[in-house]
This record gives sequence, structure tokens and C-alpha cells, in this order.
Amino acid sequence: MASLTLENIKKSFGAVDVIPGVDLKIDDGEFVVFVGPSGCGKSTLLRLIAGLEDVTDGDIRIDADSVAHTPAADRGVAMVFQSYALYPHMTVRENLSFGLENIRMAKPEISRRVSEAARLLQIEQLLERRPKQLSGGQRQRVAIGRAITRDPKIFLFDEPLSNLDAELRVLMRVEITKLHERLGNTMIYVTHDQIEAMTMADKIVVLRKGVIEQVGAPLELYNHPKNLFVAGFIGSPRMNFVEGRIDAVGEGAVTFAADGLPPLVLEGAIEGANIGAAVTLGVRPEDFLVTDKGWPATVSVAEQYGASSYLHCALPGDRPVLIHEPGQSKAGRGDVIHVAPPAGRWHLFDADGLALRKA
Repeated sequence: MASLTLENIKKSFGAVDVIPGVDLKIDDGEFVVFVGPSGCGKSTLLRLIAGLEDVTDGDIRIDADSVAHTPAADRGVAMVFQSYALYPHMTVRENLSFGLENIRMAKPEISRRVSEAARLLQIEQLLERRPKQLSGGQRQRVAIGRAITRDPKIFLFDEPLSNLDAELRVLMRVEITKLHERLGNTMIYVTHDQIEAMTMADKIVVLRKGVIEQVGAPLELYNHPKNLFVAGFIGSPRMNFVEGRIDAVGEGAVTFAADGLPPLVLEGAIEGANIGAAVTLGVRPEDFLVTDKGWPATVSVAEQYGASSYLHCALPGDRPVLIHEPGQSKAGRGDVIHVAPPAGRWHLFDADGLALRKA
């Protein structure tokens, strides 16, 4: 187990700055998820930590030791790849032991580590099979097992579940989370799937264009996004946004106005709210309540999931909005409902996309 510190890490490919400068501290034993859209630099950052790419500038420290220029094999990290990268001609046992044999570890210790990894991952019965005889989930377990046998200080996962079907991804998310609880090692996990980030992480690092937008616990990012990007990226389905302006500021309430919509009184105070300021209102689908007042929304599609319903609606001005109702909604296509957020269950962002702080 170990802590990880990134100090002003930069990475350029020619004239292209992929990582313009990242500072990050990951504590010993944390499960940290790098998340962001494709091309945001999350996998590049992971490869820099692993030593598979050279840093252009900055320092990487594992505990107190600088490893920015240390060969990958000597950093004390182990990486699990999206493609599994198993040797097809070797059995599971041979795949698990191959790296240890290469460093000439004693055979009894290799056998102990392979047996322990197989036990942890419940693949003892697969040790004599070859990769082609395994399912996708079993192959992923072997790939994780190969990392475990190295007994690394830090585990690195590069979108390890993206090749699995939806049901198996859910199961493997649970298994990796349980594995972290059992081992206690520091783990860094890269994904473009914010649901994986929300359900697995102790701490989420949201990246965009090689820059960290926000770092925090999953519910901290969900409840208190710092800007429009984080608000729209974290949460599924994504947050609804409506552009408008602050029409009035009262004690414990702000009035939001948008062209073609009736003014909406938002209960809750905002620091530095100025009348006339251009803002964007953000409301999560589950925070819009169907009520007898508020904004009129015309239902275009009603999705019934049994335990809940999703209403795809249009506000005046053809503004799309998604409503999540618990239970089975009675609304159907063409119906007009009225929606409004309850006190405090809304967000306002200024013209630069930064969140206005709630008082």
C-alpha cells in the first residue's frame, strides 16, 4: 500500500499538450476513479503513473520516493488493461505465474501467490484452462489475478469492464469493490462511465481536456458540482439545464426567469446573486416534482420501468426536459404536467459556467 502524489504533471505529444498540468494527492488505501469523456487525458495520466509513458515535466511520487524517471517494472504498480492481455497459449496458472518467473522468484513463493490470487478471485477451478475456454468475466478475473500476484503498492485499472456486457459489468463492479476492501491497496481506476465512478470510488477525479475540473467524494460531486461540466457529467440521467436570468432576489428565495416561461421561485438563498445576471438553472430529473404549479411541460415519451417512470417532456420554446417520477406515472404522450424543484434541489451557474454558492 502507498500514497501517490502528482506534482504539476505535464505531457505533450509534439506540439499538442495532452496534460497541461495536473496536481493530485491520493492517500494510502484510497479507491480513486479518473472519469471524463473520451480524449480527456485520463488513460494518458494512468500510463504516466504506470511508467508506460514518459512525463514531459513534473514529478510523480509513490510515498516519498520520486518515480517519474523510474522504469515501469520498478515502480511497484500493476496495471489491468481493457483488453485483458492474456497469453492465449498459456493456462490460467501459467498466465498468473509468468511475470513472477521472469523475475526469478522462488517457485514455492510463486505457487503461494498464485494460489492466494486464485482463492481471492474464486478461479481455483479455472487454473488449468486456457483463455479461449473462459468467459469475458473469467478472463477479467485472471487479468486482475495477474496483477495481484505481483503484490503491488498501487493497482491501476484502465477501463477494465468496457468489453463486458451490461449485466456482467454490474457483477464485476461489485467484485472489484469487494477486492479493494479485502486487499486495502491503493487503487486508481479509469472509466468514461460515470455510473462506475459513482458506485465504486472513494474519490472521483473529473477530467476535461487534461485538466482536473473537480475532485471529491461521489455524493459531494453529485450534490455540489463546481461547474456546468461536472453537473452535466456526474449523474445518470444527466442534469436538466435551462438558460435564463435572475429576476428577483428575496430573503431565502431567488426568482428565475427565462423567455417564454413563467417566473419560477427557487426557495433557498444564493451568495452574490445579482438581479439581471445571466444564469443557467440546473435541476436533476429526480428533483423535478410534478405539481399543480410551476412550468408547463408537454410529455412526448413516457417510459415506464415499473418501480419508476421517466417522462421526456418539452417546456415552452421546445426546451427538452426529463422528469424522473417514482412509481408508475399516469402521464402519457401529449399530456401537460407542471413541474418545479423543491427547496434547495436546484443549482444556478453563472455566465462562465461556475456554480453560484448556496448560502
